[in-house]
Amino acid sequence: MGGDFFLYCLRMTEIKPYIANRDFDQVLELYNAVNWLAYTNDPEKLKRALANSHLVLVGYSDQQLVGLVRCISDGEVICYIQDILVTPARQREGIGRSLVEELMSRTKVRQTVLMTDNEPRQKSFYESLGFRLIEDDLNGFVRIQP
Repeated sequence: MGGDFFLYCLRMTEIKPYIANRDFDQVLELYNAVNWLAYTNDPEKLKRALANSHLVLVGYSDQQLVGLVRCISDGEVICYIQDILVTPARQREGIGRSLVEELMSRTKVRQTVLMTDNEPRQKSFYESLGFRLIEDDLNGFVRIQP
């Protein structure tokens, strides 16, 4: 059943562009479900962040929002994947992979960048999508405001 179940889950997830008046309430629930409270403490700020993103895609299964991917980009050369979320009960079913692959097929830029937690499962996930860990030839810097 393992492989068949995986394919069933992929078939049952519809990926479509985010539309605020249709999706926002469920998106807010999704951010809460994965404990990204810095986003949910100010729902209006999250709403503006989504509106100002280059592309936001959502995944639906049985009319329930189960995943989201969001990027900022110049639309030509570079894309920064800002958020990838899948509701905890549906993680490891291929939804995150489908969202990222769909995002990349729609952006078609030379360079796609993301930053994530230093966790082995996440590293494996991103490497399986063709991302590589920057260790020797490039440096990455981040400044996070309190």
